[in-house]
Amino acid sequence: MKYKYIRNGLWLVSLFFCLSSCSSSAVSKSDVETVLRDGVLQRAEQYLNETPVTVTATVAERSVGGIHDFYSEGDYWWPDPSNPDGPYIRRDGETNPENFVAHRLAMVRFSSIVGCLTSAYLLTGDQKYVDAVMTHVRAWFMDEETKMNPHLLYAQAIKGIVTGRGIGIIDTVHLMEVAQALLRLEQAGVLSEADAKGSKQWFSDYLKWMSTHPYGIDEMNAKNNHGTCWVMQAAVFARYVGDVEMMNFCRTRYKEVLLPGQMDEKGSFPLEMARSKPYGYSLFNLDAMATICQILSDESENLWQFTLPDGRNMLRGIDYLYPYVADKSSWPFAHDVMYWDEWPVAHPFLLFGALQTGNQAWFDTWKALEHFPVTDEVVRNLPVRNPLLWI
Repeated sequence: MKYKYIRNGLWLVSLFFCLSSCSSSAVSKSDVETVLRDGVLQRAEQYLNETPVTVTATVAERSVGGIHDFYSEGDYWWPDPSNPDGPYIRRDGETNPENFVAHRLAMVRFSSIVGCLTSAYLLTGDQKYVDAVMTHVRAWFMDEETKMNPHLLYAQAIKGIVTGRGIGIIDTVHLMEVAQALLRLEQAGVLSEADAKGSKQWFSDYLKWMSTHPYGIDEMNAKNNHGTCWVMQAAVFARYVGDVEMMNFCRTRYKEVLLPGQMDEKGSFPLEMARSKPYGYSLFNLDAMATICQILSDESENLWQFTLPDGRNMLRGIDYLYPYVADKSSWPFAHDVMYWDEWPVAHPFLLFGALQTGNQAWFDTWKALEHFPVTDEVVRNLPVRNPLLWI
């Protein structure tokens, strides 16, 4: 292993992080399975008989798209009290419960069902879970009557202002675990050739759209968690469809843009800290960056070990935020304007970091937190809810 020294000789990064290999970790896959098994199987039984609900199930009256087009509205946009029928105005961090979110909720449901049922299959090998998964996958991606078109032209619309925005691409974070589930089923040899072909075509088409359309390019260039989530999604979708070029692009983007542009020398994310939900956004962005490292690290390149000359890296980010997860009362900054009480939960950065380093404290904290949150806002901002798919 090549050791990297921080500029000015402060300390030796490789020794501090103890990252010689995942196999030396004191935290194992079986430890994770022990924590999650009962909860996963219990929920999987409930999901077995659920019928698919896609974007075609609910008509979005304000959408300029068609029945197969995903539509959502910006969360923080509200009617103007001085002009109730006019364009909406922004109230950062305050979610308008009247905005259209039915398609997003359907996608979250789809992701939750597929992720849980696939996890149950990985635990048991029972084909019934695979059969149930594919009912939903075919409805979303292949059935001509119910499938979603592979673009997000009409996501995060704002009444009276815009019919869709690039930042809407963050909504498809919830398709990541669908793609990852399909990858795991393909690796297990239980994904049919037709299902693999159909689902990969959908993700290939969507990946092409999000990497070439102006909305996608705008989102990729976002300097905060939106830019992080673009890379995270692109990496997951590219891995499923076998797009090596895109995966390499995402690695470079992490090393040259995300890490140096978003993390400060302490390990925090100033752009997230400046928001009206600094705690929740910091957790979310750290989860997304950790997931990128988990997706894109392999035998030839380990992004967990990648370190900038001044010492910034993934594990410094976890070190910074971890004390405020282990003891939330120690958070010295402003509280989030909404959903302060609902965080933290079992964040993937704790688990992925523990698996990489063997840090038992991180794992024990992850183990003790809520693994199956039900609050919509928390579920929406938790990119990895089925860890068994990822390890």
